[in-house]
Amino acid sequence: MLKKNKSQILFFILLNLFFSINSFSQKNLYVGIEIGRRAIKTSVLEVNNIKKADYKILYFSNDRIDLAQHITDNGELTQDDINKTSIIIFDQLKKVRKQFKLLEENIFIVAAPVFESARNIDVLKNKVSTLTSKNFDIIDIDEEAKMLVKGAIPPVDYSNALLLDIGAKTTKGGYIDDLDSKLEFVPLELDFGTMSLTDAVKKTVVNQNQVNDMSTFQEKSFDFNTVLRKRIKEMLDANPLILKKEKIYLSGGAVWAFATLYYNENLKDHYIPLTLEDVMYYDAILKNNFNKYSNLAKTNKEAERVFNVYDQKYLISANNILAMFLESIPNLETKKIYFVKDGQVTWLISHIADRSKKVNTNF
Repeated sequence: MLKKNKSQILFFILLNLFFSINSFSQKNLYVGIEIGRRAIKTSVLEVNNIKKADYKILYFSNDRIDLAQHITDNGELTQDDINKTSIIIFDQLKKVRKQFKLLEENIFIVAAPVFESARNIDVLKNKVSTLTSKNFDIIDIDEEAKMLVKGAIPPVDYSNALLLDIGAKTTKGGYIDDLDSKLEFVPLELDFGTMSLTDAVKKTVVNQNQVNDMSTFQEKSFDFNTVLRKRIKEMLDANPLILKKEKIYLSGGAVWAFATLYYNENLKDHYIPLTLEDVMYYDAILKNNFNKYSNLAKTNKEAERVFNVYDQKYLISANNILAMFLESIPNLETKKIYFVKDGQVTWLISHIADRSKKVNTNF
């Protein structure tokens, strides 16, 4: 009788342990679907320690669809946009729900700020809700920089780091100031990004017939660096606490292009250390030996991805922003600089951090 009871007790202990482990794994799996300007990105994360940004990307897909252009041109999404977007989200959710054991409250869908201006955005919202039983929010453009900081900087470094994200139109980011144990978010913004800087340089070419000439662009780009350097200095002077931060986190297409082409290897870590010396050496190759990278793109898929997004002019402009920002930081040799590799999941990490009892994101 005793042996029988022991067997039953052991069975129930093991059964309880199984369900506890199973429940734990579910609680630590998160799904994020981002409806972006030119793509719909789906990610599944397994988070072990959100405070230290210890996570694994278990699944990622990138469905290309140019939605922002139609909003810009017409002020609304086309019916084809709505249909395709809804189907992509439905198919991706169906796939990850089947493949992973998920808690519904750990599934998040967001749309980029540009969708706020679409007159018929409610049509898309209703269709997605009908197909998936999930609603989505549009990222507030005023909250975007804060979300970047929450998701790109490991929470353990919040008080000792800054983030700069070099985008297409602007460069933004920020840092967190600790005032008498009260956290305050301080945004940073530079009104130049990779593409807007390139456009600004092109406008300085007197003879527009030469606007696509590479030597002319490089000459005008060099001259325009005076303006760029001044704008960066103004940003730093307005935020002197930046100079006290010991860690600098960098994200955005400009830094992704640099890390992919220059390091030319499979970068597995979430945070890739880099130096100003590497950035300057890369700059010299962009301007004087560009064939090295264009040839690399013929055999390297990641390098090919860079060239599908940027041409030589864009890469030069991107790196000018990166290099001039780093050059403007005093005592840079005492700082630690990182490329935030997984920029596509930054917003999802931010959502997870907001819901964690171990992380203070009240700023």
